[in-house]
Amino acid sequence: QVQLVESGGGLVQPGGSLRLSCAASGIAFRFAAMGWYRQAPGKQRELVAAITSGGSTNYADSVKGRFTISRDNAKNTVYLQMNSLKPEDTAVYDCNGRPAWGSGSWGQGTQVTVSS
Repeated sequence: QVQLVESGGGLVQPGGSLRLSCAASGIAFRFAAMGWYRQAPGKQRELVAAITSGGSTNYADSVKGRFTISRDNAKNTVYLQMNSLKPEDTAVYDCNGRPAWGSGSWGQGTQVTVSS
């Protein structure tokens, strides 16, 4: 059974940076394409960044040039480096497979709040 544990969120001022981490277990992580998703209040969950097992990445237009996804297969961990944060980046951030696995696979998420 897959388990995903996100961390690294917090309150940051506009223009600031955060690094999110997601530790995965219960899967063959090195073979899995992974994604970071976010859900803002009143909005649907959206994919913001993805990384293949081979390390190829892609990003939503809204975060391109500001966010960087990476992975460490030795640690079964995927990261999201977020720079130049904006208030509209405020959301709960989750990681999951890409495409996402079943509804029971989501972790607790980590809250990112961008505010002055």
